[in-house]
Amino acid sequence: MDMVADEGLLLAVLNSTPVVDGVVTDSFADAAEARAWQVSAGGLGTSGELEHVIEARGLLQGVVRGERPAAVLAPLLEGVARVPEFRDNQVVWRLSAPPERELAVRAVLAWDELQKAGPGRLRPCANDECRLFLVDHSKSGTARWCSMAACGNRMKARRHYQRMVTAPHG
Repeated sequence: MDMVADEGLLLAVLNSTPVVDGVVTDSFADAAEARAWQVSAGGLGTSGELEHVIEARGLLQGVVRGERPAAVLAPLLEGVARVPEFRDNQVVWRLSAPPERELAVRAVLAWDELQKAGPGRLRPCANDECRLFLVDHSKSGTARWCSMAACGNRMKARRHYQRMVTAPHG
């Protein structure tokens, strides 16, 4: 599966509430860091824009976890259009959205593209103690963890330990 436009943006939004030392944190809590991220993602860096991104984050996380229906995303797309333009002898589609909502809209559109390009490939990490999400680009579509180095090894070690504890001793 090829990478979808704005996939990195979508994952940054979804993964902005990681668990750190057992506590859920918010990567957007620090205003200066949030503003820097917004600008680096092509946004305005305003507090209004961040409010829309945070709203989209909560809805998208619920949808991807299967806790909410995709229809909850519809209000985020109100007043949004793709406008055709002719550039370099070809038609290109430009996103037309209120500037304060553009980053949130791009995240929702990236989610939609991923659903169409690789249904089921965007998913939460299989580690129940992790709040991160992954896009499975593996050929088999069986990736389970946000990171093999972190969650994957942790979960495999936990299963191994459980097998050793419950194995009959003899």
